[in-house]
Amino acid sequence: MDILGIDIAKRTFDVALLRNTKLRNKKFPNNSAGFTQLDQWLVKQAVVNLHACLEATGNYGEALASHLHQAGHVVSIVNPACIKAFGQSELQRNKTDRVDAGLIARFCEKQKPQPWAPAPLEIRELQALVRHLDSLTETRTQLMNRLNSTQVESVINSLRTVIEAVNAEIAATKRKIRDHINGHPDLKECRDLLTSIPGIAATTAAKLLAEIEHLREYKHPRQAVAYAGLSPRHNDSGEVRRPSRLSKIGNSRVRKALYMPAVVALKYNPIIKQLSERLSQRGKCKMVVLGAVMRKLLHLAFGVLKTRKPFDENHATAS
Repeated sequence: MDILGIDIAKRTFDVALLRNTKLRNKKFPNNSAGFTQLDQWLVKQAVVNLHACLEATGNYGEALASHLHQAGHVVSIVNPACIKAFGQSELQRNKTDRVDAGLIARFCEKQKPQPWAPAPLEIRELQALVRHLDSLTETRTQLMNRLNSTQVESVINSLRTVIEAVNAEIAATKRKIRDHINGHPDLKECRDLLTSIPGIAATTAAKLLAEIEHLREYKHPRQAVAYAGLSPRHNDSGEVRRPSRLSKIGNSRVRKALYMPAVVALKYNPIIKQLSERLSQRGKCKMVVLGAVMRKLLHLAFGVLKTRKPFDENHATAS
């Protein structure tokens, strides 16, 4: 099987076709026309079976990955940290798009990463809506900060007008998210199960469903915790002993989504309150406790989705 390493940028992407230890490089525009050019180039190279590999770089590579998957190729999307570590193992000194594409191809050949498949359409639409809501909320925060830092009346009036418009868009997007979930019975059931957990409201439930597509399909909640970058990272080597921290190697959107629910759960979720008290009695600092609470919330979310049963304090305590 031929290997195709892809280095994605906003407007272009570089590819490196690895065949019998030899690389063939090419650059294409990162749009539908570029995807067609790539198809034609692969035909000229007499490619039959292909394993394409690219880094997880936000939205820049999703369209290309979906295009290659629909064309029948094997596609893998890997954490950029894996590629970086692989490059360091090769003592890579140069960094260009062309060089990086070759590096990704060699990584794919040796490591054989897991195949990727695009999420179902309803999940992709939900993710787009949820991320749009996040963007609108961040924009409103920025505008509010500017409003509070100016004393020019004309600027104040303008900012208030824009904030009002953004507020309307936020409300409309929340309605679209609610309607979208209600329009898909499986998503609606999952949302209702998640919101049965004290601390998780509809907004957080939507983010979890959008960002962790395979949450209920994992074999163990630790997999979901690792995906979110919430696993504790221990630093205990020789005489060096530092406090454990979150690894943060994972989906930052999930961590952000769980932060405020963890704060709320400390007050209203009996399971979380018990966990917090135990950790505090052991001398754990506030942030360590909060990290543990975020992990526990993800465990609970996994549990209700896996069992298809609402949150039960007695069952959660027993387990």
